[in-house]
Amino acid sequence: MAVTTQTIDYRHDDVQLEGFFAYDNRRPQPLPAVLISHAWAGRDEFACNKARKLAELGYAAFALDMYGKGIVGSGPDENARLMNPFMNDRRLLQDRITAALETVRTLPQVDSKRIAAMGFCFGGLCVLDLARTGADLRGVVSFHGLFVPPGNTKGRKIKAKVLVLHGHDDPMAPPDQVMNLARELTEAQADWQIHVYGNTLHAFTNPLANDRSFGTVYDETADRRSWESLRNFLAEVLN
Repeated sequence: MAVTTQTIDYRHDDVQLEGFFAYDNRRPQPLPAVLISHAWAGRDEFACNKARKLAELGYAAFALDMYGKGIVGSGPDENARLMNPFMNDRRLLQDRITAALETVRTLPQVDSKRIAAMGFCFGGLCVLDLARTGADLRGVVSFHGLFVPPGNTKGRKIKAKVLVLHGHDDPMAPPDQVMNLARELTEAQADWQIHVYGNTLHAFTNPLANDRSFGTVYDETADRRSWESLRNFLAEVLN
């Protein structure tokens, strides 16, 4: 096995973006692909490391960029400043992540008909919005994501299969929002699953999360279980 990594420049309107691409160059190509949508800080090493792990499993993995080349937040205040324009303009969010999907479709290492997307926190919301637009991809996976509907996709059918991996005690998406998401996905005729982990807060996959007052705490068990669920889901939808 030899994982190859590279950065890939792409654009959305007048914004220069930079994705991180990883794949095993010894595997027969084209490969099934997975987009990885970052949390509110931007395309950081956490997202890039997930791309490397997925490449080891045989996928072409693309850690996408929502903010712009070289832009990564340094703390909660700056992270919020970077994320809020997309939370306030969901059409912008949807168009920005669609630009990443279309970029990946053109890569020679990628099977354009076998693509899934996954995201963490803000990135979970991003991939759910991608599915909500009716995008033609095999599946999306949200890890401790945000669930507030965008308001501009009601009535659209969701083509992608949906897997949601969530902490029951997540203050950023409490149980009533989980139920609302289930109703929304059902109305959109999605093939959906929601796995809820008890006694688990937000950001449970991030070993650096350790702020109980903010609601972000790493949980080794939920991290391991959710990754195994991801592996099973990708094996199903990208087969």
